[in-house]
Amino acid sequence: MIVIPAIDLKDGRCVRLVQGRKSDVTVYADDPVAVAREFQRAGAERIHVVDLDGAFDGKPKNWQHLKAIVEAVDVPVQTGGGMRSLDAVEHLLGIGVERVILGTVALKAPDLVRQACRTFGPDKVLVGIDARDGRVAVEGWVEESDVTAVRLAEAMLEAGVREIVFTDISRDGMLTGPNLASLEQMLGTGMRVIASGGVSSVDDLLAIARLSSRGVTGAIVGKALYTGKVDLKAAIAAVRGALERDALDGGS
Repeated sequence: MIVIPAIDLKDGRCVRLVQGRKSDVTVYADDPVAVAREFQRAGAERIHVVDLDGAFDGKPKNWQHLKAIVEAVDVPVQTGGGMRSLDAVEHLLGIGVERVILGTVALKAPDLVRQACRTFGPDKVLVGIDARDGRVAVEGWVEESDVTAVRLAEAMLEAGVREIVFTDISRDGMLTGPNLASLEQMLGTGMRVIASGGVSSVDDLLAIARLSSRGVTGAIVGKALYTGKVDLKAAIAAVRGALERDALDGGS
């Protein structure tokens, strides 16, 4: 499992929302490229970028800022927000994004996800499953469905997806700790899972890391980095050390 720092883009700036509400926004930096470089210097192995404007508007809006981030760092960048077509996926892969994250279309146009996996390969396509009280929310989290997160994950596995980003919306931006019970439910689907939402400390990351043997591949950290509750370099070292100790214990 790796620790993945997050950059949320709104109007070209680095921001954080609370539970996805665009009316509850805090600007943390005017230069997302500088933030990305700082994450790389701290040892990040991957950076997670969300186009919030794209998520709300239904099409990528901050691609120029995203391109600048990709060109400024040497680590892979994964991104989501507003991707509703194969052309959008192709465009972002073309500017150097490592993997794209499809969200709303997973629920509303699953055939597009299936086609994306076939066209670009499952290693280039992630699905973002965002849930509130176990049920999927889409369109920038403003529209809730009756479909459970587990059911959607199972459908995406059948469509060819091998890894998801799972966000518990109630925890996002709240610094209240991850919802480990929901995360374990998602792992029960057979998907590899990147956990997102609620991380507020290194202890939270270590708790998630204990599930790595069951399929957790990463943990996204956002607000905790910007508020200083988590030091990225220290967090990466702590998680790496814990996993190495677990590996040694397992092999002894």
